[in-house]
Amino acid sequence: MPALPQFDYIFAIGTVFAFLDAWNIGANDVANSFATSVASRSLSLKQAMCIASVMEFAGAMLVGSRVTDTIRTKVISTKLFEEDPSVLMLGMMCAIIGSATYLTIATRFTMPVSTTHSIMGGVIGVGIAASGPKGVNWSFKGVSQVFAAWGIAPGIAGGFGAIIFLITKHGVMRRKNPVMKAFIMVPIYFFLTSFLLTLLICWKGGSAKIQLTDVQAVGVSFGVGAIVAAFVAAFFIPFLYRRLIKDDWELKGWEFIKGPLLFRRPEPPVRPEGVTAGRIPDFYAGHKTAEELEASRASQAHVASDDVEKNAAHSVVPKDRSSGSDITPVESATHVTTTPDAQPSTSTSKRQLPSGPWYKPAVAFYWFKYALLHGVEQDVVDAQKQKDFLSGDIEAIHATGEHYDNRAEYTYSFLQILTASTASFAHGANDVSNAIGPYTTIYFIWSTAKLSTKVPVPLWILAFGGAGIVVGLWTYGYNIMRALGNKITLHSPSRGFSMELGAAVTVILATKLALPVSTTQCITGATVGVGLCNGTWRTINWRMVAWIYMGWIITLPCAGIMSGCLMGIILNAPRWGGGV
Repeated sequence: MPALPQFDYIFAIGTVFAFLDAWNIGANDVANSFATSVASRSLSLKQAMCIASVMEFAGAMLVGSRVTDTIRTKVISTKLFEEDPSVLMLGMMCAIIGSATYLTIATRFTMPVSTTHSIMGGVIGVGIAASGPKGVNWSFKGVSQVFAAWGIAPGIAGGFGAIIFLITKHGVMRRKNPVMKAFIMVPIYFFLTSFLLTLLICWKGGSAKIQLTDVQAVGVSFGVGAIVAAFVAAFFIPFLYRRLIKDDWELKGWEFIKGPLLFRRPEPPVRPEGVTAGRIPDFYAGHKTAEELEASRASQAHVASDDVEKNAAHSVVPKDRSSGSDITPVESATHVTTTPDAQPSTSTSKRQLPSGPWYKPAVAFYWFKYALLHGVEQDVVDAQKQKDFLSGDIEAIHATGEHYDNRAEYTYSFLQILTASTASFAHGANDVSNAIGPYTTIYFIWSTAKLSTKVPVPLWILAFGGAGIVVGLWTYGYNIMRALGNKITLHSPSRGFSMELGAAVTVILATKLALPVSTTQCITGATVGVGLCNGTWRTINWRMVAWIYMGWIITLPCAGIMSGCLMGIILNAPRWGGGV
């Protein structure tokens, strides 16, 4: 029996919008962790969704409670609500409504915004509406600390990403025989990533209540990293050697368990013509070098010139193609918005609907399957090649990026899966608080009629938030994912690995310090940092970066105004007696 049954409606409304907030975190923010993996072709969208679902939920459940305390207790000065705790309960409901509403609008319009900014704006808005500026903790231990983290996080992530990629670039990719150099670095990078993930779990403890000192946590994490690195060196490297050096097309994926025995495997027979088994993907497919792009556009300009001469009586002189300007009306009839090498996608084409009423088993199953799989059957890579206002001359931007050995890139595709999983786990731990922090306050006050700065977060609330994130990712995550990735800069497994590890390190450090940083800022900063390592500012699509930054700037005031206005209207209604 709740202590405040008269406010059941606040708890009910808070539950609905907390789930919507978590859904938007999954639909908007999880692309930060896996957009690079999908863009570089290390993972398909469906594979990314499955891995992200597990890691996001695990991060939320295992280590999601500490940052939740930060958002709930360090932003709003709870002492101001001691006389009437229900006002704080109302305020958290308004904060969730404002945050969820803004995020839904931003997600619908494909704007990758910060969900951390959104809920912080909502909480600040209701604090001001309830008690004026004094209702918000503006000190460095409160809001100012969070603002500082927002300003510093992109720079730190960009620095980490750039350092990791420069080591990879000059230590592996540009060296003679880069594949063999990659074989040396892969176990080291697996050690580093495993070490960081284990350290996060040990530091935070979460519901597992791991009681270790910092020194003990570092020791345990070092041991786990060393075991993973040894396993990779003993079993995974021989597998890569057979596949990449020996081109063993008969090698099956499960055979990695043979480990060192693969070195004694006889030489593979000559690959029959037309057999694609064991062939590694081309990670630079559809991305031209500067020379290829120049030759392609010169050829297109020549063809266009011939067409104009032949159709001078009823055509318009085309604009300069090399400038990236609009195509002519004649070309628009047959123009394809993707790059010339892009293949049309059929994976998302709508299957033919069986005939009959909706309750017919075949029809019902069709719609069930469509609803379940629609969000994971999108061709995100193809969509990232489409030209629009934000993409600019995306082909020219990609052409500034250096193309490395495709086999060496393949070794980093496995590392990228691990770093994306680490980033996703850290995201679930850090960002689940955006939805369940205010909701936990609602639940605690509703059930106890008390205020407290330290409230244990029930496991079912962590599971509730984690489930909302997974559902949002699975159903609509593709919408934001296709706006990131290759639309910012050229992606490949080695670049994506550096971006994700740089962002993951930053988020893990922030989680250790209990700072609710924006994962959007971290991955964007890391992406820009890695992109600039090509040696020219032209390798970055600054138009897309500016669009993302604009979204960050307007998020906090928009969510704050929505939540604050709603709070002010309800609080000053006759039922609430004119405020506190």
